[in-house]
This record gives sequence, structure tokens and C-alpha cells, in this order.
Amino acid sequence: MPGELSSLRERVAVACRILARQGLAEGILGHVSVRIAADRLLIRCRGPAEEGLLFTSPEDVRLLGLDGMGELGEHSPPNELPLHLETLRCRPEVMAVVHAHPPAVVAADLAGVPLRPVLGAYNIPASHLAARGIPVYERSVLIRRRDLAEEMLSAMGDESVCLLRGHGIITVGSTLEEAVVRAITVDELARVCLDIARCGGTPEPVPNEDFAELPDLGSAFNDALLWRSHVARLRHEGLDIERNNRAIDGVAGASPGALVEER
Repeated sequence: MPGELSSLRERVAVACRILARQGLAEGILGHVSVRIAADRLLIRCRGPAEEGLLFTSPEDVRLLGLDGMGELGEHSPPNELPLHLETLRCRPEVMAVVHAHPPAVVAADLAGVPLRPVLGAYNIPASHLAARGIPVYERSVLIRRRDLAEEMLSAMGDESVCLLRGHGIITVGSTLEEAVVRAITVDELARVCLDIARCGGTPEPVPNEDFAELPDLGSAFNDALLWRSHVARLRHEGLDIERNNRAIDGVAGASPGALVEER
């Protein structure tokens, strides 16, 4: 339905803003997609007035098919569109894909700092993520071809996160919120592991008996609440979509004299 599609476009735009605000997607690099049907997706594209992920608008989120064709208008799809298309094609359980460039994750991997389960209740989702093991795609390439995307997916297996060496990360989820929060979680894990390494520490993994006391608090807590918190931060800093829309509507509805006076 048109209303649902409009709402999804806005959520993808918000996801991009959250990732940029958290430092996972600097400048114009990075993209987010969400499946809307078996063979269609919404994805953040680059428009003629590109200003970077922090200022992504719903207009930048375009409807494409898994063949890469769709309603682009003046927009162009990401160079790494195959990363999204192949992930959604090969993994039907995945509903959303995030590709970001968190400096801490890239630096930790290149420095040989393993993202091990050294955290406990400080960050339970990060603890579980690290305990499962985070796969690495070892080629530092732009994933702009289907064969490269297939290589990456082979390295990723059925995990929800994969490090792209010298490049960034890909995270997936059954919801958009889940994929975004997983990206933030792996970034937070990398930041802590890097800080420990800088301090000369080499902690042992959390003991099994303690790890058993770290419950999975569920998507409603881990994803929905964190998503709302990050949306509230955008709103607090004047970066929310609604405020931007009001500003645009205000300019559109202003008289020519008012516009001249404002300039």
C-alpha cells in the first residue's frame, strides 16, 4: 500500500541517519535496504542533491527489483548494490541489510585485535555476538559484482554479521531495526576491544558459568527500545525526518518575499 511504502522509506532514511550519527557511516559511504516482497526492495540511493547519510531523506530511498531495475528517477543505486541483491536473493529469511564502514571495526581487524566474548553484562548482545564468532571476508574489494557478493556470502555463512577486511561490515536482520542495532553492537564491541588492546590488556573470555547468566533479552528490548532511543537522539539534535519535512513544507509554503527576506 502507498502509505506503508512511504512509512518504510522513512524508516530506511532514519536508519541511515542513525548509522551516520553513531559514526558507522561517514560522509556519503554506506547504505541500507529492506525487503518489501520476495523480489523487491527499498534501498538508499544517491540523489542529485546528495549530502551524505546523516541527511538521508525518504526521497533517497528507491524501489528496485532483485534484478537491480526500478524507480530510480534522477537517483543512482549504490555501487555495491550486488551486496544487497545477492544477500536478499540467497537468504530468504533476511528482511533487511546494512552495509557500513565503522572505523573501529576496520581498525581492530587490521590490527589483529580479535572481537572475542570478553564482555559480560556490560553489553549482552555483544557478548552473544562475539561468542558465536564473527566471520571475516578477507578481500578488501568493492563488492560491485555478483561473483564478489557470492564470495562474501560464502564467508558469512548463516551468521548475521560479517567483517569486510579493510572495508567495513554487513549485518542482516529479520527487521530493519534488528539489522541496524546489530551494526551498532559490533561497532561497540570493536571499540571496547580496541581500548583494551591500547591499555595492554589481554582479558580471558567470560567464563561459561557467567555466560550462562547472560539471557537473551529479546528483540523487543534489544532492538525496538534501542531503535526508539536512537530516533529520540536524532529528534533531540534536530536531525529527525519530521522536523526536516516541516522545514521543507515551510519553505514551500512561504511567500517569495519571505524567502528573499530569509536569505
